[in-house]
Amino acid sequence: MWLILFGIAMLLALAGLGYLLVCFHRFSFLARLGAVHPVLSWLCALLCVALLGLFARINVPTMIVVLLHLAVAFMLCAGLAALIRLLTGFVVPYDWRGLCALALTAVYLAFGWSAAHRVVEKDYAFETGKSVGEGLRIAMIADAHLGVTLDGERFAAVVEQIRSAAPDLVVIVGDFVDDDSTRGDLLAACQALGALETRYGVFYVHGNHDRGYFTSRDFSAQELKAALTASGIRVLEDACVPLGAGYTLIGRRDRSDAGRQSMEELTAGLDAASYWIVLDHQPNDYDAEAAAGADLVLSGHTHGGHMFPAGQLGLWMGANDFNYGATTRENTRFVVTSGVSGWAIPFKTGTRSEFVVIDIIPGEAP
Repeated sequence: MWLILFGIAMLLALAGLGYLLVCFHRFSFLARLGAVHPVLSWLCALLCVALLGLFARINVPTMIVVLLHLAVAFMLCAGLAALIRLLTGFVVPYDWRGLCALALTAVYLAFGWSAAHRVVEKDYAFETGKSVGEGLRIAMIADAHLGVTLDGERFAAVVEQIRSAAPDLVVIVGDFVDDDSTRGDLLAACQALGALETRYGVFYVHGNHDRGYFTSRDFSAQELKAALTASGIRVLEDACVPLGAGYTLIGRRDRSDAGRQSMEELTAGLDAASYWIVLDHQPNDYDAEAAAGADLVLSGHTHGGHMFPAGQLGLWMGANDFNYGATTRENTRFVVTSGVSGWAIPFKTGTRSEFVVIDIIPGEAP
């Protein structure tokens, strides 16, 4: 499915290139060059479009995102100019429209850059009627994708934000690294996590990017696991861990792992009176998790939509059961975070970067 979407994005990018070439060619200063020689104005317009290729120095997806947003901005400004002419009779000069499109794109993506790079705290509080001995504060991290907007040093700064929240338990819900992550950033991030002092420790489950799709990075999936373990971070692969005080942590293999157990298999024999916290990177198994009796399921993967309107499209296509925030099915609470970073694209226009703090509050039994 995602390959189809990438293919569509590439086709749209090619169409956008042609459209932007025409848009730039219509600027008055380039039209004047056409009076000198018709080819000269088109060459200069082509140069303007080619300058968008500088964003490929970040990566190709970023260049495509900028190109598509600029093309949409030109369309919106053209539509607005047509509406103004229809309502008032005033003809908006083309240069005004073009400059407005450039400014609109720059401002919109600047806010997207800030939303991606500034990591904020998102808080939830859920009451339980189960017989837990005390409340529990959980800090959740997902989708660090080390190297995109967070290198090891900046990730360590996020860990300091988490430390100030004084969690009892820290969980990393997948996609800690990506194909372009470096060993240096991995080790720095693991060192920061390993220095956290919590009551129950730091736990990790794999995401679909953690094992790597290509071989471009300078460490293997086995070395990732070894680095996490060496820092005192417990890697859960279809494993259940009793935390004490009536809580049980259940860490699932990623949905992309062919060997992963079903919720029914994984929870067979578990004490149903315990409060079950499930870590599952992709929010794709809600019915089974609710049927099994999970109390709280924590996920990432969606990036909260990342670039508008990708999140809504994912829901319409059935890629995920939920996109962002908290929801309930039967007696199970589900939380999906937008993550502390995201894949490849250093903008977020459908959400913002965050880590999550969840308080489980003992209440009266029903």
